[in-house]
Amino acid sequence: MNKSDLINVVCEKANVSKKKAKDAVELVFQLMADAILREDRIEIRGLGSFTVRRYGAYTGRNPKTGESISVPPKKLPFFKVGKELKEFVDEKTEPEDANKPV
Repeated sequence: MNKSDLINVVCEKANVSKKKAKDAVELVFQLMADAILREDRIEIRGLGSFTVRRYGAYTGRNPKTGESISVPPKKLPFFKVGKELKEFVDEKTEPEDANKPV
């Protein structure tokens, strides 16, 4: 599912215009991005949580030349899947005959 698919689903399920659905989806995404920029934790029960992880500087290697390079510290967004979603996906992806005795 991509953003436009999500907008279409919100439009249908909430029975609102496509513009209102688009505005709502974009507002939610913008609020989440703003929270990540502030390094706030976003937790959505049943889905997972978004955090910012910090990585320290290190000496790396250019794979093309073999030259050592200094990699500066960085911050990256990180998503940790929630227990409910993990269990739901695991249940739905098991083979049909997994529970049958051999």
